[in-house]
Amino acid sequence: MCRTGQDPDGERDVDATDAVFTSLLEDSAEELYEQAPCGYLSTLMDGTIAKINTTLLEWLGRDRSEVVGRMRFTDLLTVGGKLYHETHFAPLVRMKGEISGIALAIRAAGGQRMPVLVTSRVKASGDGEPLLIRTTVFDARDRRAYETELLRGRQAAEEARREAEEAHRAAEEARQAAEEAHRQAEGARRQAEADRERLQEALAVLQQNLLPAALPEVPGMEAGSYYHTASPDLLGGDFYDLFPLGADRWAFFLGDVCGKGPKAAAVTSLTRYTLRAAAMHDPDPVTVLTTLNTVLHERYSGGGDPRYCTAVFGVLEPDGDHVSVHLASGGHPAALIQRADGAAEYLHTPGGMLIGILSWAQFTPARTRLSPGDTMLLYTDGLTEARTGPARELYGEDALLAFTGAQPPAGPRALITALSGLLAGFGDGLDDDTALLALGVPAPLDTPTSET
Repeated sequence: MCRTGQDPDGERDVDATDAVFTSLLEDSAEELYEQAPCGYLSTLMDGTIAKINTTLLEWLGRDRSEVVGRMRFTDLLTVGGKLYHETHFAPLVRMKGEISGIALAIRAAGGQRMPVLVTSRVKASGDGEPLLIRTTVFDARDRRAYETELLRGRQAAEEARREAEEAHRAAEEARQAAEEAHRQAEGARRQAEADRERLQEALAVLQQNLLPAALPEVPGMEAGSYYHTASPDLLGGDFYDLFPLGADRWAFFLGDVCGKGPKAAAVTSLTRYTLRAAAMHDPDPVTVLTTLNTVLHERYSGGGDPRYCTAVFGVLEPDGDHVSVHLASGGHPAALIQRADGAAEYLHTPGGMLIGILSWAQFTPARTRLSPGDTMLLYTDGLTEARTGPARELYGEDALLAFTGAQPPAGPRALITALSGLLAGFGDGLDDDTALLALGVPAPLDTPTSET
């Protein structure tokens, strides 16, 4: 019979397991030493190998007979291992009696380096005298591979960190360089704007010096003028003037020098003063323009940079409530007359040649009479050559004639005001300077009649 709570089958299983373990543990101590998973060796105090197990011999690729009693422990090590053993390992073992976990490398079979971890302990006699050193050698190849991979990973991470820092520094330097370039560009832009403003101011002053500061008051007449600058960065060559000749006569002119810039300004200045001087000597319009042609041709024809202009020159002679006009044109658009009754017409001067191109030029004279309410308009071709509409068509002389005819005959200043508004409406279609000069006879004021 069985005791209560006991299982006969369970006891048989335990007995069988114990029998299996007993059979497995029947290895002799010598076999356990020789076939251990690590290397064992015993050396005398001078390092001579007295005993070594089979495992370590297989790692070394040597026979026991060539090792025991013939080699020292240091003979199994690499050159670096020998130096470390002699300078650190051996002194510590003698001083402390043991040392453990020291990483060395032995020369394995085939001359390969085999990383190992070494632990040594001194065996002493009963009275404490050291007899031999027992050493355990563990295969550290997997650990070394792991450490190498770990080191490689750390080096790669460190390299990546350095590259990231370098990239960050490069990005920061690029940002700073971009900011510096932006500051320099902004400074250059401000400097360019300041230089442009100064240039525009200088050009404006120079342009004003090429025109009369104000038109003189002509007895019995009214005068108006306007100058439209297409670009503040370019000096135009349009000009006009009105000045007295004496003996109740007045001279006027309006013209356009070819080109723009300082050279055109120099021609403009020469032209204005030549016209004034020639008019004082002989005010006949054809004679004055002939003198100007001679001066310009002699001055500019031989230098490879010919200069020329178009111009209208005329003389005003008041006669009671009328004004006689005698003028001549050299290649310039015809003067436009706005009559007191609202009609508009051109005072044609066909055949007038450009001034300064040839040594001799033909100029066409014309005469007209301005009555009260009549206005004569002189203009440069910037007005008629303006581009208008989606097709960018020329404004033209017909459109100017129609525009003038649609304006009430209110005198030169009113006509100039209307035309300045027209010029402003052209916008970017007006790419050339335009000068306007209007001369007229005021209409008589209506005198109310008194009741009797």
